[in-house]
Formats: sequence, structure tokens, C-alpha cells
Amino acid sequence: MIFVNNYITELNVIEKRNPSKPQELIKWSGPPGSMVKINFDGAYDGCHYKSASGIVSKNAEGFAILSYSETQKEVPSAFAAEALACRKVVQIGIEMQWLEIIIGGDSLAIIKKCQSKSQDRSQIGVYIHDIHKIIDKFNNIVFKYTLRSENGFAHIRATESLKKTEEFYLLKNVSAYAEKQKIANWMREPD
Repeated sequence: MIFVNNYITELNVIEKRNPSKPQELIKWSGPPGSMVKINFDGAYDGCHYKSASGIVSKNAEGFAILSYSETQKEVPSAFAAEALACRKVVQIGIEMQWLEIIIGGDSLAIIKKCQSKSQDRSQIGVYIHDIHKIIDKFNNIVFKYTLRSENGFAHIRATESLKKTEEFYLLKNVSAYAEKQKIANWMREPD
């Protein structure tokens, strides 16, 4: 029950809006120096207990270094879907031999659990434990909460992968659909 209450609280914080002031579109910002920034998102289908992870990495100039998606079966919750996506990010960081990374995601609860050094006893504790074991291999790793508007490519990647049940791994590229969305968003922005 605590898990459900925490998750609802997280959703309420994210969804709070000031009705007198329009939401600002926050763009993705590049990492400092030689660090690599990797954004992740998890999409969840509660009817079929399936999820998809969307991961996009960019360099300081904003060019895609990596675009990745995968699907998972028998996932118990949306919370677990986000944790699985985050775990995959740290695994990819090690595989790519990136020793200094910033990991961004739009699930505040997952980011806080990854930042915490205490043992997580929640439903996703196993995934968080795996993440904590892997992050010791990095020289510098930062977990950062990002708004959905800044996490757009990863969100698109996750939702499209879940809809189409497709997986892919692209180096120095993003999917055609994500690129079209980027252009559409760019054209809507005021000068």
C-alpha cells in the first residue's frame, strides 16, 4: 500500500500545473565536458503486463550517440517498467565504456531511489540493488530528474516500441519516427 501511495504522490507532483501560467517547453540540455547524458523512459501495458524501455544518449552538441529500445514481458507495474529502463541505461553505459555519465529520467521516485545509498525494500528493490551494484564501475555518475518535455525522445522510443513490439539498437542515430517528432516540435517553437 505504501508503494501505491508513493506512486500516486509522484504522479500528483508531476501533474500539478499552475492554471494561470502556461507550461514552458524545456529542451534537452547537453552534458558538461566529456560526460555523456543518457535519458530513459519506461512505457507500460497493464492489461498484458508488458513494458518497453526507451533510451537515448546525446553528446554535448546534442547529437545522438545511441538510441535503444527493448520490450519486457511479465512486468508487474509501471513503476517496475521505469526501474527496468533505468537498469538498462547503466548496463549500456558500462557496455559502451562511458565512465562519466548523467542519467536522466522522468520518474522522480526511481531517480531518488538510485541516488539513495540505503537498501530499497519496495517492489522494485531488486532492480535498484542491481543498479547500485553496477554504478560502482563508473568514475562519475549522476542521476537527474528531467521533465517529460526534456525526455521526449526516450518517451517516444518507449511508447512506439511498446505499441509495435519492436526492439532496436542504433549507434549515432535515432529512429525515423523520433526524428520526425523532433522536426515537428522544432517547427512549433516560437522564434
